[in-house]
Amino acid sequence: MSLQIGIVGLPNVGKSTLFTALTRKQVLAANYPFATIDPNVGVVEVPDDRVDQLAAHSKSQKVIHATVEFLDIAGLVRGASQGEGLGNKFLSNIRETDAIAMVVRAFPDPNVVHVANRVDPREDVEIIMTELAIADLETVTRRQEGMQGKARAGLTRELERELAAIEAIRSALAEGKPARTVPVTDEDAPFVRSLQLLTAKPILYVVNCDEAQLSDGGWENGVEHLSPRIPVSAKLESELASLAPEEAREMLAGLGLAESGLDRIIRVGFDALGLMTFFTSGPEETRAWTIRKGTKAPQAAGTIHTDFEKAFIRAEIINWKDFVELGESGAREKGKLRIEGKEYVMRDGDVAHFRVGV
Repeated sequence: MSLQIGIVGLPNVGKSTLFTALTRKQVLAANYPFATIDPNVGVVEVPDDRVDQLAAHSKSQKVIHATVEFLDIAGLVRGASQGEGLGNKFLSNIRETDAIAMVVRAFPDPNVVHVANRVDPREDVEIIMTELAIADLETVTRRQEGMQGKARAGLTRELERELAAIEAIRSALAEGKPARTVPVTDEDAPFVRSLQLLTAKPILYVVNCDEAQLSDGGWENGVEHLSPRIPVSAKLESELASLAPEEAREMLAGLGLAESGLDRIIRVGFDALGLMTFFTSGPEETRAWTIRKGTKAPQAAGTIHTDFEKAFIRAEIINWKDFVELGESGAREKGKLRIEGKEYVMRDGDVAHFRVGV
């Protein structure tokens, strides 16, 4: 599975500049509202040194990292849920994503016009969250009315349960609470997912700041209450993207930064969605596979090929560090290779060899 993150925000907060830097894909980044109309899409490899170390040990011919797909979506304005700006076109693009990276502006720059003629990240967030909530409220109200019509023809247990779930969500939205704050049972989860509610998605708050704000913590002013919040300088990321990897690492070190904005967004995004990585490694290929935390071995095998889940027999598991240090045969000799069955819950960093039937 590939993580898909929609980059959203008000016009001229640095969304397209950030997207260009993160994906190294040149898109229009002009100093006026709605420079982005259709969502630009860029697929980025997930930085993971473990993949490269495993590949080096296995002398793999191919190296395949996990990927994240970024969508740069048109700028939102107040009233988008009522059709202002690009309105519902913007909102429909967000519905397709796994998570939302909400970019808010903290950097001061008189040469870059803010759509509201001010720099206030707190208000940026409030405008966007209000528009998302209004759009969701309209969605659940329409669905509720349709379901009530069906109920008049005969109320089934399933319909009654779904009506209760949608009423709980509608009440929360009416009170200004996002849909993700409403507890959902496993039984109701598929129905709630079918609504594709915007406020049900995990949100990463990306604060676009300058280097001084990165250093002195000034980027947090107005967003202290948000979580998870990620400081990023789109301008700095643009500079890093133009450098060779070693030069980029030296520049980050010189600024006292342990990782780039891309690394932070991906790491926090994975955590917000409850994702993790396992590996397969051999002479032909080393590959990172993305799965949800709590995934059992047969389902992990199924991410490689759907038939593997059905024909699963067992999994041979080695921690990636042991694999790099000892190799498969050495890990077996040292007792570091474990034979696991259908109930084994995969761990982040597992190197797996799945045994399946014909």
